[in-house]
Amino acid sequence: MAIVEICLEDIESAIAAQCGGADRIELCDNLAVGGTTPSIGMIQQVRQQLQIDLQVLVRPRGGDFCYTDLEFGVMKADVEAAKSAGADGIVTGILNTDGTIDVQRTQELIRLALPIPVTFHRAFDHTPNPLSALETLAGYGISRILSSGQASSAYEGLSLLSQLQKTARGRISIMAGGGVNSWNAPQIVRQARISEIHTGSSCMQRLPGKMSPQHTGVTIDHRNLDNTYPQVSVELVRQLVASVRKINTIEYDQEK
Repeated sequence: MAIVEICLEDIESAIAAQCGGADRIELCDNLAVGGTTPSIGMIQQVRQQLQIDLQVLVRPRGGDFCYTDLEFGVMKADVEAAKSAGADGIVTGILNTDGTIDVQRTQELIRLALPIPVTFHRAFDHTPNPLSALETLAGYGISRILSSGQASSAYEGLSLLSQLQKTARGRISIMAGGGVNSWNAPQIVRQARISEIHTGSSCMQRLPGKMSPQHTGVTIDHRNLDNTYPQVSVELVRQLVASVRKINTIEYDQEK
């Protein structure tokens, strides 16, 4: 049965994901730049509210995935802090300047995270040779790879996702992410034969701010002039989960 993971950045969204039937969340901050490490307070409070698995993103900034020694020092500290705050897993990714896996630093983060697992996030989609990168990550103890199949969406990357799943041979989990929604998730699961999907924006709704505007000409976020904010919708998560569970049920019945 496929596992559904919801990527989100606030505590109300985390609770909504759980209520909607998600199996796991990935907790981030700053999803507008692809995600960065959430605060320790957020991790602690979300952990108190959830019974489902909590994965925590460790990424010191937006942009690329090649980090300075100072940035890597922050990442190491964040791994230890997230683990201490009750994370069930760490999500991270480090590349060399040529896009290959930074093996030495990846190994160090895996060691710091023990005994909890580490997922290599969509930095993987920037590697020049994904099959070689898969072998590297599987060989050094990464538990899961999040990928869109090096395409703009997982649905468009189905061919590579299928190839990665076959090559993995159960040594490492392949999780499809990128544009996954209740319409295409069943097709991705069925065609790529994967057991995990990851989504965020397709389960989000925009909510109006709770304050009455006092100074309409003043804004803090210049990308959000109407003062709305994104939050996970229980109903949209339910729709996604139901779409995947339906496929699982159909295939189980056929196998019987």
